Amino acid sequence: MTSNKRRVFLKGTLAAGTVGVAVGAGLLAPSQLLAAWPADAFEARGMDNALSAALGTTDLTPGDIEITAPEIAENGAVVPVTMETGMSDVTEMALFAVENGSPLTSKYLLGAGAVPMVATRIKLGQSSDVVAAVKSGGTWYSAAREVKVTIGGCGG
Repeated sequence: MTSNKRRVFLKGTLAAGTVGVAVGAGLLAPSQLLAAWPADAFEARGMDNALSAALGTTDLTPGDIEITAPEIAENGAVVPVTMETGMSDVTEMALFAVENGSPLTSKYLLGAGAVPMVATRIKLGQSSDVVAAVKSGGTWYSAAREVKVTIGGCGG
């Protein structure tokens, strides 16, 4: 009777060795596997600069976008935010916190047939408008919601 542990160990060793040889030969390179990081968009200062860098425009049309976020956030480090829309042909979504030093908090590229809904947690340095932007049919639409950040959850 052959030990299954031995077989698993030998298969794992063979697989790891094969990947190691492929990396060493230049057949697998991390630069080919990782997505590009839009540093200019995430490091942009001010809302207009962040919009230009992330979306390529500052011209946003008010749209049918629902933003779910707490009216008062007790902890600005982890504010739950959900953005969703009933628009069709949505290809991109982005979320901004206007009063943050770097307003862009996240940006999403959606595949064909994806449901245009994103739930995440963002960091707010202070009370701020949270702006959701959605690209549908080549046009950027937006909606905003105010979120107040308190110290200790006392309101105000």
